[in-house]
Amino acid sequence: MSWYIAVLKKYAVFSGRARRKEFWMFVLFNVIFALVAAVLDNILGIAIKNVGYGPIYIVYALAVLVPALAVAVRRLHDVNWSGWYILLGLIPVVGAIILIVKYCTAGTPGDNKYGPNPKSA
Repeated sequence: MSWYIAVLKKYAVFSGRARRKEFWMFVLFNVIFALVAAVLDNILGIAIKNVGYGPIYIVYALAVLVPALAVAVRRLHDVNWSGWYILLGLIPVVGAIILIVKYCTAGTPGDNKYGPNPKSA
């Protein structure tokens, strides 16, 4: 949970690097909280018909959109890729596969042009 909070504290920080653990723990808790929000929408009967979620989920998703993009960009920086490569996600299937592989790849050892190694900090 501390990794999730750490990402939220760096709300719109697109510079620097994020290690794998920071990125994947944020993803894990983000998925859990999004599912809880969708379930709450359904329990409270405020889910949009034929969609499966409602205003609680939408507000949550919009609140974490910027931190999610920021941590993804910092993760790409850790593997020495520009943050602009996040746009590969717009390519159906292939783009997502490339990004997932990069998100799972170990970071560049030592310093790179995006900053010091986050593991040593």
